[in-house]
Amino acid sequence: MEAAVKGRHFYGLYCQSYSEKPRVSWRESCSFQGLSRGLWRKTFPLEVNSSELNSSSIPSLRGGYVLRRKGIQVLSPHISSPSVPVEFLDAWEDEYDGVVINPENLPSSANAFASALRASMSNWELKGKRGIWLKILLEQADLVPIAIQEGFNFHHAEPGYVMLTYWLPNEPCLLPASPSHQIGIGGFVMNHKREVLVVKEKCPCSCSGVWKLPTGYINKSEEIFSGAVREVKEETGIDTIFLEMVAFRHAHLVAFEQSDLLFVCMLKPMTFEITIDEKEIQAAKWMPLDEFVSQPFYKEDHMSRKVIDICISKYDNRYNGFIAHQMTSKLDRKLSYLYYNEPEKI
Repeated sequence: MEAAVKGRHFYGLYCQSYSEKPRVSWRESCSFQGLSRGLWRKTFPLEVNSSELNSSSIPSLRGGYVLRRKGIQVLSPHISSPSVPVEFLDAWEDEYDGVVINPENLPSSANAFASALRASMSNWELKGKRGIWLKILLEQADLVPIAIQEGFNFHHAEPGYVMLTYWLPNEPCLLPASPSHQIGIGGFVMNHKREVLVVKEKCPCSCSGVWKLPTGYINKSEEIFSGAVREVKEETGIDTIFLEMVAFRHAHLVAFEQSDLLFVCMLKPMTFEITIDEKEIQAAKWMPLDEFVSQPFYKEDHMSRKVIDICISKYDNRYNGFIAHQMTSKLDRKLSYLYYNEPEKI
């Protein structure tokens, strides 16, 4: 068994509040009154001599303009913003007295974005707002440096966007941290001959050359048991059904310095003819159990050997793992799976 080198985030149980009030655009509900915040804000409208500006200048939220010179942004406090109407960013309140900026309706130009962000931040501070969430889509990535220069921090990124945050109160930030875990899965499959379905990886890792269980990582919004069935199918061509989750391992500072959860699932084979995925797997076969556990790797790796012993105990009906039970929780109003051992009716 090996840890998955890739994965998705694990959030566990959490309480999610729901607000019944409709989203109200700040453009419609707020008026700007010339707010200030030390060096951060200036009263609008501001005057500027247009002859002092060039096409590569963008307004700074700290006052003045940022001058682009050969790819380097230089903050100039001596140039003020142009006298133009300023609009607020389209946004709505979240359940925690914060603000979520609408990523689909950001201004198209750097000048307009900087001015609108500046005005909106002043207004939200006056209103006593707390955390600000700014999602910038890939096609407007040129807006990221502007937000960063004004104090926004990176929170997380996904294909197609980056999420930034700003904490307005002068107190420790209470915004949740970015996702910190990856989720991997491993599948233990044994046939009626007590042969274990094993694979050899192509990667030059610590288990190179070792016959091991099929492992991988779950996809976004994929159930743990579904990911185990899928990975076994992709790597070996064997169709299986999920029986129980028998163990999981929690490790830290793995890939990308993230924590890692690896769930081991007991699966029942429904087919037996192996077809490997040659892009990832060097080989796969049904290996006699005794031969499998006698490999030097499993004699030296106590955790991996313990997992195999648990799986064997489950196969021999001497151990009960977790079964997936689908149910709805009032915490998040969603249908999801709870894994637990049910030796008798609870």
